[in-house]
Amino acid sequence: MKAPAGAKRTQKSGAAKQPAKAAKAAKATKAAKAAKVSKTDKAAEPAKTAKVAKAAKPESRLAMVRRARRINRELADVYPYAHPELDFRNPFELLVATVLSAQTTDLRVNQTTPALFAKYPTPEDMAAAVPEEVEEIIRPTGFFRAKAKSLLGLSTALRDDFGGEVPGRLEDLVKLPGVGRKTAFVVLGNAFGVPGITVDTHFGRLVRRWKWTEQEDPEKVEAEIAAIFPKSEWTMLSHRVIFHGRRICHARKPACGACPITHLCPSYGEGETDPEKAKKLLKYEMGGQPGQRLNPPADYPGRPAPPLGATGATGAA
Repeated sequence: MKAPAGAKRTQKSGAAKQPAKAAKAAKATKAAKAAKVSKTDKAAEPAKTAKVAKAAKPESRLAMVRRARRINRELADVYPYAHPELDFRNPFELLVATVLSAQTTDLRVNQTTPALFAKYPTPEDMAAAVPEEVEEIIRPTGFFRAKAKSLLGLSTALRDDFGGEVPGRLEDLVKLPGVGRKTAFVVLGNAFGVPGITVDTHFGRLVRRWKWTEQEDPEKVEAEIAAIFPKSEWTMLSHRVIFHGRRICHARKPACGACPITHLCPSYGEGETDPEKAKKLLKYEMGGQPGQRLNPPADYPGRPAPPLGATGATGAA
C-alpha cells in the first residue's frame, strides 16, 4: 500500500531534524567541557603562581657580592664628591670634631668648632683648658659635660704620651678617652689615608636594607662588609653610603622614587615611590639646600652651611 504524500514529507522532515539536534547537542557538550577545563585552569593558576614563588631561590653569596660592588660603583657616579662632612685642617681637629659628632649632626659640630679651635688650637692648649669654659663652647653639640671630659682627657694623653701628635695607628687611637673604633677609622681614613669602614647609624641602616648583612653590632657589621670589598675601597665606600643615607635613603621616609639605585635595592618600596613626592624628601645639595660643612671641598656642588646663629642654621640628620 502506498503511503500518503504528507506522511512521506513528515518522515523526511523528522529525519533531517535528527542530525541537526545531534549536532547541537554535541556542540553544547563540547562548550560545557571547554568551560569546565577553563574553570579548572583558572582555579589552578594561583596554586601554580604560589608554587613558582615558593621555588624562587634566595640570592647566593656571589650574587650579593656582585650586587654590592655594583651599588658601590653606581654610588661613586652619583657622589663623585663624597667626603668627610666635618670641617678640619689637621688630624687633631678631625679627632676633636669626630668626638663631638656623637649624638648630634656634623652640621652642628661644624658650626661649633670654629670658636673651640680658635681658643684651643693644639692638644697642649686644650689639655690646659678650664673644663667649664670648654663645656660652654661645645654646649650646642649636646652631652657637653661628657664630651668636654673626653676632649680634655684625649688632649692630655696626646700631650703626655704622643708628643702632642695624633697617632696614626688604630691600637693607639682607641686607647684615647672618648675614642672608639668608629672615631678611629674616621681619623685614620681621612687624616692618614689608612683604609677603614665607618659604621655609623646611616651606614648600618643601609647595608641592612641592601641585604649585605643582618648584623646589628657595629663591629660585626664592619667585619662582614670588609669581607665584601677590597681594602682600598673601605674609606670611600663609607663616605658614599653615608652620603646616600643622609640625602636619599632616610630612616623614616626613604625617597625611593628619587633613588638612582632602585634596580639594585631589595627594599625598594619601603619609602615614597612617587617621583615628585620623593623629590621633596631629598636633603642637602640633592634638595637644593646648604650642605653640612661651612668650608666644603672645592668640588662640592652645593652651598656651604651657614655659621652658628645665622638664619637657617639648623641641624639635620
